[in-house]
Amino acid sequence: MDDGTDGTIDRLIGGLSLEQKVRLLTGVTTWRTAGEPAIGLREMVTSDGPAGVRGEAWDERRTSVLLPSASALGAMWDEELVERLGGLLGAEAARKGVDVVLAPTLNLHRSPLGGRHFECFSEDPELTGRTGAALIRGIQALGVAATAKHYVGNDSETDRLTVDVRVGERTLREVYLAPFEAAVQAGVWVVMAGYNAVDGTTMTAGPLLAEPLKGEWGFDGVVVSDWAAVRTTVDTGRAALDLAMPGPDSPWGAALVRAVKDGLVAEEAVDDKVRRLLRLAGRVGALGPARPRPVPVSASPDTRGLLRRAVGAGSVLLRNSGVLPLDPAGLSTVAVVGTHAATPRVQGGGSAGVFCSDVVTPLAGVRARLRGRARVVYEPGPAPVAPPAPLDAGLCTDPASGAPGVLLRVLDAAGRELYAERRLSGRQLEPDLPPGAHTVEISAVLRPRRRGEWTFGVGGFGRMTLTVDGRTLLDGEFPGDTDDPAVVHVNPPLRTARTVLAGRRPVRVVARRELVPGRGRATVLAAAPPEPDPATALADAVRAARDADAAIVVVGTTEDSETEGYDRVGLSLGEHQDELVRAVAAVNPRTVVVVNSGGPVEMPWHREAGAVLLAWFPGQEAGAGLADVLFGLAEPGGRLPTTWAASLAHAPVTRTRPVDGRLDYAEGPHIGHRAWLRSGREPAYWFGHGLGYTTWEYAAVEAPAHVTAGEPFTVRVTVRNSGARAGREVVQVYLARSDTAVKRPVRWFAGYAAVRAEAGRTALAEVVVGPRALRHWSENDRGWVVEPGPYRIMVGRSAGDIRWEGRVTVSGS
Repeated sequence: MDDGTDGTIDRLIGGLSLEQKVRLLTGVTTWRTAGEPAIGLREMVTSDGPAGVRGEAWDERRTSVLLPSASALGAMWDEELVERLGGLLGAEAARKGVDVVLAPTLNLHRSPLGGRHFECFSEDPELTGRTGAALIRGIQALGVAATAKHYVGNDSETDRLTVDVRVGERTLREVYLAPFEAAVQAGVWVVMAGYNAVDGTTMTAGPLLAEPLKGEWGFDGVVVSDWAAVRTTVDTGRAALDLAMPGPDSPWGAALVRAVKDGLVAEEAVDDKVRRLLRLAGRVGALGPARPRPVPVSASPDTRGLLRRAVGAGSVLLRNSGVLPLDPAGLSTVAVVGTHAATPRVQGGGSAGVFCSDVVTPLAGVRARLRGRARVVYEPGPAPVAPPAPLDAGLCTDPASGAPGVLLRVLDAAGRELYAERRLSGRQLEPDLPPGAHTVEISAVLRPRRRGEWTFGVGGFGRMTLTVDGRTLLDGEFPGDTDDPAVVHVNPPLRTARTVLAGRRPVRVVARRELVPGRGRATVLAAAPPEPDPATALADAVRAARDADAAIVVVGTTEDSETEGYDRVGLSLGEHQDELVRAVAAVNPRTVVVVNSGGPVEMPWHREAGAVLLAWFPGQEAGAGLADVLFGLAEPGGRLPTTWAASLAHAPVTRTRPVDGRLDYAEGPHIGHRAWLRSGREPAYWFGHGLGYTTWEYAAVEAPAHVTAGEPFTVRVTVRNSGARAGREVVQVYLARSDTAVKRPVRWFAGYAAVRAEAGRTALAEVVVGPRALRHWSENDRGWVVEPGPYRIMVGRSAGDIRWEGRVTVSGS
């Protein structure tokens, strides 16, 4: 069915009863919308998808392609590449039978403590909007819907289900709503309403769904709730929310039918919701005869090559004292140090997670690049403090079959087996529950590679037990203290206990959790070997680095420090990792530190290292892409999408914890680099910062002296590659106004353009500054206004590195 056949859609709606219409407004399962055979409507399948499309099940046997994290995509400053990566998500969705990808996340990096930074693009609304629009175009080119989320103000995780975000109207319009407006302009088909409230009203019932989203902006798609965010009937039914997920149970259903019949909700409101659902179904091919999805011209058949390129394109070279790129011809021994080198974090935690079949680690990437050329020595160094990881098939076997993996069983109240199968992971989030299910059990035969004190864990809620060779390590009741779906269903808390394994003899480990209503079924069995003595591990790493021609140290965050459902409590990588970097850098001046995190971290040693490379969560091709950058096959293409503080104490905006249920955005529009400029403080690295493997001169700038309000204008910047190799430069434009009747940031980001040039050659960057860069929201006029008069135009390499300044006069209003 064509998108524009609203007349046909209205005829279909006219043939449905109220009960049939309302049934379409709640999911039929966790991930599927309801179908209606009478009108040729099939179920539509949704899936989480910011870094990969998982599909309908949390099943480690159903693997997905894994992209770099959204923060890495934000660091690319490359809309063409982001659009290609969106096309890859769309292709994955088509492969898995998914109609709606729940991405991109358009919330902002307001505070460095935000636990879900990895899933968001940037601190800046302009960069976020442009990056998100590119990803949306890529996904939807294949007839798969993208979802702009979480509308709006869901910029941190603490009390996210109930927090009331208080934000001024002007700040809301200019900063937090702006990326969603860009998504609507890009043609997004779905918008997700968040859990939180804004100015006293929960988003699923909030007036912002109608205005500006559906009214002023003209959004004609579906507004879906975040999962389980619909908690009432009448106010959400009256609001411009269209679809309550998940199903089949929700506060709508029969209650909404009654509300309509009682005159509390207009049936016209229900009809509009159904109309939008059918319009979406037509767009994704779920209404009427099935049709093949188009394949965009830009789709690349070389998926791994594209993902490998993406790693380098998003990597940000923060500092380089001539150490990078490393020349393999001049190396005989390279020391690779740090646990993250062998077990990197390739994605963040929470609902966005996918199961990836093949991860190239940094250690494997370096070894592959230097094979036959230089010796690679690996030392893990002291282990960062982290909970034990779920058992995997490399460490244990199924007690029943002896094959690699674990045994998953579901038992009734008498302990009788109802269901059993071998699985590949000790993390089972959606075990099948036959009638009578009472207990979920995961067991495994662990083959310890190290003797000493092991740490074991069981994750879940309710009564849980954990035994090792029949000996009980843990037995207790563990009630839940949260209703957050990400915690209940994805990251249940882990309860741990320790025991000594005297030898390498296999031991049987059994974890059980009894099922409790409202507490999900997710069950985890985890184990960690004895930690090496920190002093010995540090000494071994230092020795390897001292004897090497170069040292590559990989440090990063842990699984529990950057994840959905929790904000971070600090930015430190921990004493062990900081000490490791300092000790290695002290004995080898050619030390490269690779930072493996989704958001900002403190780097107290950054001036001591020869080079610092930010890799983010780089996805499945992590090691291959990093090796390309480290050894000069690719230039680090990234620029910071977020300002990094030297320490949390210096950051101007940090608070994420509500007070009496409210979180006041008291800083107004001054977040990110705007806040830093206002405070007068100097961060460790500014928004927009990033080095390449060449140098650039800003030779000439052409900017208009006069522009008309409401019209775009172009700033033309000639740059010269003054280095010895080809490279890419990201030219950035900022605006400012000091003589003004309106309170403004010291300066604000207005646009960018990236250019490439060979050594010694020049390139012309044409930065188009859109009309919205000059406008502000007038609360008195309830509309957009442009203040006429003089503005300063600034051209630079970052928010803190301005290379040229001029003036433009704006006429009109």
